[in-house]
Amino acid sequence: MNKLASAITIQNVSKLYYKQHQRTLKEFIPALLGRNKTHETFWAVKNIDLEVKKGESIGIIGPNGSGKSTLLKLIAGVTQPTSGSISVTGRIAPLIELGAGFHPELTGRENVFLNGVILGMTRAEIEKKFKTIVDFAELWEFIDQPIKHYSSGMYLRLAFAVAIHTDPEILLIDEILAVGDHEFQRKCVTRIEEMKKNKVTIVVVSHSPDLIREHTEHALWLEGGEVKDSGGAKKVVAKYFG
Repeated sequence: MNKLASAITIQNVSKLYYKQHQRTLKEFIPALLGRNKTHETFWAVKNIDLEVKKGESIGIIGPNGSGKSTLLKLIAGVTQPTSGSISVTGRIAPLIELGAGFHPELTGRENVFLNGVILGMTRAEIEKKFKTIVDFAELWEFIDQPIKHYSSGMYLRLAFAVAIHTDPEILLIDEILAVGDHEFQRKCVTRIEEMKKNKVTIVVVSHSPDLIREHTEHALWLEGGEVKDSGGAKKVVAKYFG
């Protein structure tokens, strides 16, 4: 019996979105006056139940549009569920959108401080860890350049470096490890393994069977916004990719 405390508890969670048919006001008004359908609804996730214990790692898999990213955003508090409840205990570092929390006109240096504060660090903490963050990102040559000139790989390196140095208790990662070169991906995975040993709770969304199978304990398979299967990572990955 697992007596570990829960880091994430999701109970019967659903998220409803509205899809607008008309893209402009010019299109919308005639449709409205003509009593035509102006939008349709769809459930991005539906009736999700999930419990992740402190220190556990879980991978979320499924085809595009299955609700993986929506579920991660719900856990992060970026969006709220239409129904159901989510309880999260611990300091979260969300890597759910590349460059989220960054300002393109600011330099890399300025964005380290901006993003660090958004993730809950004090200025003193950021100053203390600044060198280590930039060392990890390997961006000294570009740290005083506006990040609007950064490549997607450079964005990733800086975002990941800041997030892991916030000393999170929960790390959320959404497919962004697919961006960047092989060496940096390997560096990120090594750091994730270190965080697992330090009992950080990790939730990863990925299309990579190797990443889920080798670096998470459990897996959740979403299909059409609903749970198709869940359990041991190796078992669920084998069924999904089999």
